[in-house]
This record gives sequence, structure tokens and C-alpha cells, in this order.
Amino acid sequence: MRKRNSLFNSYVFIFPSLFLTLALGIYPLIWALRYMFYDYQGYGEEKFIGIDNFTRLLRDTEYWHSVYNTFIYAGGKLIIVLPLSLILAVILNRGIKGRVLLRAVYFMPTIISTSVMAIVFFTIFNSYNGLLNQFLLKYGLISKSIDWLGPDYAMITVIIMAIWGAIGNYMLLFIAGLQGIPDDLYESASIDGANVVQKFWYITIPMLGPVLQMIVMLAIINSLKGYESIMVMTEGGPFGKTDVMYLYVYKLFFPVSATSPTVQQIGYGSAAGFVTALIVGLITIAYFRMSKRLNQD
Repeated sequence: MRKRNSLFNSYVFIFPSLFLTLALGIYPLIWALRYMFYDYQGYGEEKFIGIDNFTRLLRDTEYWHSVYNTFIYAGGKLIIVLPLSLILAVILNRGIKGRVLLRAVYFMPTIISTSVMAIVFFTIFNSYNGLLNQFLLKYGLISKSIDWLGPDYAMITVIIMAIWGAIGNYMLLFIAGLQGIPDDLYESASIDGANVVQKFWYITIPMLGPVLQMIVMLAIINSLKGYESIMVMTEGGPFGKTDVMYLYVYKLFFPVSATSPTVQQIGYGSAAGFVTALIVGLITIAYFRMSKRLNQD
């Protein structure tokens, strides 16, 4: 009887998570997989069209341009945020005064709402009355306002915003990895005459191997999937310069603003979402295989 009650209590605790997973995860996935083969706008008749959505996607230059933008966005973010996060982690892992406060300050952007962060950066980089242009003009660093959200600088601007929002998260993960490295290794290296750079390169980096592998994987996936801040700040514009994969798919299901109405394309959006998830999955698998091969070597 006691065993039966214990089993019942276990199922009671599991049920809410299981229900939410089925309702918000499994069911929408099955629903989307079904509509990949239909012409459906969210209302009216569902017309089976086979693989026409996929053939249309192959010819959709806007979608493949968003794929290109995604790689530019993810690459620009990763190249800067990972080394910078590691450097900050190494500095703040030392016994410097105020390191706890500094860790909190750098981590703060991670817990700020994505929409709020995008609005703040829009206020800073606004082309007409943005705080950055006002500062640069005031001190004579530029002669006229720079169009930070224009075609030439919009991608750079959203990458800067992404770096600011992600650096604290990866910094804490690196700090957790650094705290697992024994101090004896650094003391032995110091006795042998190793300098700071040598200890970092020959002790810190190798000992961080498993943690670094996990952090890079998370950073790649998050960078490829990120779109919320871009949606709020630029809506993928101007002229599609910041339109990334998941934002493109999102706009097939929902209008991003009242000024840019979009007719729902549920079937085509489901096909685009499937291909997008496949691209991210293939990149993740390729990274796993590459990292596994490097570990074996």
C-alpha cells in the first residue's frame, strides 16, 4: 500500500510537466508537421499540396537571404562574445575587490526582458535623436548623425545588442569552469617560471575543454535561434538587412506590427520552420562531430 501511494504521488508530481510538454511541445510539433503539406492560411479550407511548400521554399530568395543574415549575425556575435566572456571570467575569478558586484553587473542584462533591452538600444541608436549620435555630435566626433539602423549599420547594431545581452551568461559559465581548476597547477607552473599568458594557454584552456565545448554549443544554438530582440528593434529591416531565419518564419505566422500586415501562411510557415530547425540541427551535429574528433586527437 505504501509503495502504491508513493507511485501515485510520483505521477502527481510528474503530471503537470508532462501535460505542459505534450500540450506546448509535442502537439504543436505534430500539428506543424502535418500542415507542411497543406496550403492553409489559418482559416477556410485546408488544401493538400504535397511537397509544393518545400519547392517554393527552395526558390524563395528572401528566405535564403535570411539564412545568410543568420550566419552573419551568429558569426559576428560568437567571434566577440566568447573571447570577451572568457577574459572577463578570468579577471573576475581572481581575488579582486568588488568582483561579486562586477559579476552581478555583467550578468544583469541576461535577466532583462528582451523587449525592454531592444527598446533601450533603439533609444541609444536611433538615427534622429538617439543618445549615441547626440553624444558623438556634442563632442565633435562626427559631423552629422549616423544612421545606425540603416542598411549599412543595422546588422552591426543588432550584433552589439546581442553581445551585450549574452556576455554575462557565458561569463558565469566560464567562471564555474575556472573554479573547478585546481590552484596547485598554477602554483607549480609559477615555480617552473611560467608567465600569465603561458599559464592561460597551457593550463586554463585545456582544463576548460569540456566546459568550453558545452558553452560553444549553447552559444551556437542561441545565436542561430535568436530573433526576438531583432524583431522589436528593426522588424528585420531595413530592406531585410537584419531578417534572420526564425524571424522570417515568425512573420509567416504572425504580423510583426500594425504597419506591416502579413497574411498568415500556416502551411508554408510550417515547412520553413521545419527546414530552419533542420539547418540548426545539422550545424549542431557537425559541431558535435568536430569537437569529438578534436578530443580524440
